[in-house]
Amino acid sequence: MTFNIITDLFINHLRVEKKYSEHTCISYRNDLNQFFEYCTLDYEMSEVGLIKHLHIRSWIVSLMTNNISPESVNRKISALRTLYKWLLKKGTVSNNPMLKIMAPKKSKRLPVIIQDVNMDRLLESDLISSSQDPYTDARDTFIIDLLYSTGIRRAELVALKVADINLSRTEIRVLGKGNKVRSIPMTKHLIEAYQKYLTFRNNLDHIESDVLFLTEKGKKIYPRLVHTIVHRKLSSVTSLDKKSPHILRHSFATHMLDRGADLNAIKELLGHASLAATQVYTHNSISKLKEAYGKAHPRSSIDT
Repeated sequence: MTFNIITDLFINHLRVEKKYSEHTCISYRNDLNQFFEYCTLDYEMSEVGLIKHLHIRSWIVSLMTNNISPESVNRKISALRTLYKWLLKKGTVSNNPMLKIMAPKKSKRLPVIIQDVNMDRLLESDLISSSQDPYTDARDTFIIDLLYSTGIRRAELVALKVADINLSRTEIRVLGKGNKVRSIPMTKHLIEAYQKYLTFRNNLDHIESDVLFLTEKGKKIYPRLVHTIVHRKLSSVTSLDKKSPHILRHSFATHMLDRGADLNAIKELLGHASLAATQVYTHNSISKLKEAYGKAHPRSSIDT
């Protein structure tokens, strides 16, 4: 089989059988296309069974030489690991060259967050409302509030259906990674934003989908539009370079932890598979604690 056929079959396997998100499937496809192109151009290879660990190491070196971040390289390595496990299971290859591949160490970066005072200023003012369309204003307000109040991912927000919100139980049903379902409580403020948005949504001239968030033309909202909305709204309260939906997820988790929320509870709300993924937020909280201690205690000698 050609590289293109293998990639197509593998991505279809991830999408249909493993229920990977479309965003992940696109990323894996791009990574595999890049790797196979490297094998073709640099080693004149056309069969996956001929690829050895030395070829993969050479590709990783070329990525690092071109200043590709360790995080991106590790994602590409993850794509290859998943591919070769699948190829072994299908009997397409007889050995796994990824067993001899070591992933580069990730740089330790703390999650970037929006200060809670800035989030309060945004949510309690008319900064979100900036268009001439009442529907757009109500939708964008609800999107910002929902992302910050629940910590859900952008893909999870885009996939939400009207039926996923249960007002009688004041909770939202979220379909997360690995097709896992979790329930997240709704605050009074969030319910009010939802009800206002739903009123305008129901009055749209044409509705094509049962998904919760729609464009002005009644079509399903798309990930890029969500990013644009968040970036535009956060620009009014912060000068951070990154103003993505994921920043609101980081802010949600950090602010919850700052106020004494249990780490395991935050893990469940975020839909993390392991506690290790959630523990990164403790570093921000510890840094904040040290700063407060250093400023307040008369005998403090902590370097903050």
